[in-house]
Amino acid sequence: MSKKSRYQSYEKSADFQGFKVRTRFDKRGHLKEVGVEKDSSAVSSAPGIAALIDHTLLKPESTAEQIAALCAEAAQYHFGAVCVNSCWVAAAAKALQGTGVKVGATIGFPWGTASTAAKVAETRQAIADGAREVDMVLAYGKLKSRDYAAVAEDIREVVRLAHRHDVLVKVILETSMLNQDEKVTACLLARQAGADFVKTSTGFQGGGATAEDIALMRAVVGPDMGVKASGGVRSYADAMKMIAAGATRIGTSAGIKIVQEAAGESAASPSGESGY
Repeated sequence: MSKKSRYQSYEKSADFQGFKVRTRFDKRGHLKEVGVEKDSSAVSSAPGIAALIDHTLLKPESTAEQIAALCAEAAQYHFGAVCVNSCWVAAAAKALQGTGVKVGATIGFPWGTASTAAKVAETRQAIADGAREVDMVLAYGKLKSRDYAAVAEDIREVVRLAHRHDVLVKVILETSMLNQDEKVTACLLARQAGADFVKTSTGFQGGGATAEDIALMRAVVGPDMGVKASGGVRSYADAMKMIAAGATRIGTSAGIKIVQEAAGESAASPSGESGY
């Protein structure tokens, strides 16, 4: 290295989650100037957490206008996906076309009591309407009846159809309704049936995600399967607790609040807020 090039003035910059710091040094390496900027147009102020969020609206009374608003928010904040009841998939897919935000559809929601044939038919229609992920409710009544073959077949048939179209399948366990042994069994059945994720809750049976359940689910399914925390995740602190326990996806209607808190901003109350 020549003496001249070695002692030229120079600049360095670093950025993180919408913040950028630029520093200028003189030819002797002394700090001469520091600039700190925040990109106010970068609404994806916490892209790491935003990408893990399924922005969710599952109330049965949800309107077309509310679904449209949900999709607009998902596009603005760059959430990983929206999660809607299957009747809204076509509208959501149209609204989100070209945004990179996936559409997730609920199947057999919220009780898991539909027949396997009905769940498969609902999955087929959701895929035709534009769903790239499906969140199916486990037949947990049959699980509690120890009819494990029926539970496994229920999952497997949805998985077979979905995977033919490169669609992910998340299996909702409804952990608040299961004891510890049933949670373990459900995770193992979902894994063996080829599901991509196990998920805690619908948000409609009380309870919701707990760090203890997430840690158990992660331990059972291992490192290569997704674990989704849903139900009662209302803040950035809640979300980080679930991620620390092993969650790789967060289902919530409080996604905007979470990314605003992650960015250190004042959080607005989420629109369409529900128990999910």
